[in-house]
Amino acid sequence: MVAVLQEERQALAGLDLDAIMGAATGKQALCDSLDGADPAQVDDECRGLLDAARRLNEVNRQVRNLIAANVAARLEALVGSPALYRANPAYAYAGARG
Repeated sequence: MVAVLQEERQALAGLDLDAIMGAATGKQALCDSLDGADPAQVDDECRGLLDAARRLNEVNRQVRNLIAANVAARLEALVGSPALYRANPAYAYAGARG
């Protein structure tokens, strides 16, 4: 999972849509295989890897959100009208704090 998340990060950095979609498919396949895992059988080494994967996934999520916000701003500038979607106030507030 860590390797797939690192590949996703590189794909996001290069705006490589095929690689981004490949990483999404890889993440889903790995999540499906981990779905039936027993948390009681996870040792300390696996917990460390899972924590690293969680952190990488969060960084990648933030990068995806930044890219989406950049695209929305550019589209708004080109069209000259506000975006079709606006976050509700609670979500906007949470985003401003984070």
